[in-house]
Amino acid sequence: MTLSVLLAQAQAPVPAVGWSDGPGVVRTLVSLLVVLGLLAGCLWLIRRGGWQGGLKKGPRAIQIETALGLGDRRQLVIVSVEGRRLLLGVTPMHVALVTELSGPGTSFQDALAARVPAAGATPHDIQEAR
Repeated sequence: MTLSVLLAQAQAPVPAVGWSDGPGVVRTLVSLLVVLGLLAGCLWLIRRGGWQGGLKKGPRAIQIETALGLGDRRQLVIVSVEGRRLLLGVTPMHVALVTELSGPGTSFQDALAARVPAAGATPHDIQEAR
């Protein structure tokens, strides 16, 4: 008798479960959206620099104004420190002061033109400029 009951249960059709069946699917989708929203919020904070200073507001003693990658983990960085703007060359093993930019209105091009002689200048012109 037990064997006949098992055979009858095995032959009974199993109802198909679809995407819209039950509250479990809705709860799973809402949970997924919450997790994706939290991930997007964390990425936004990281890109904005919110975790660099421990989410502190206000002026920092040292600020990185801009950084330009030169490849092979080398970069040029303009840093503001105590009212001074410094152009630094950064490598994995060394940080070097390239030049001090004279003020907030001074552009990189102006500072570069002041330090590097113009193309076509003679050695005599370079000596006089110094």
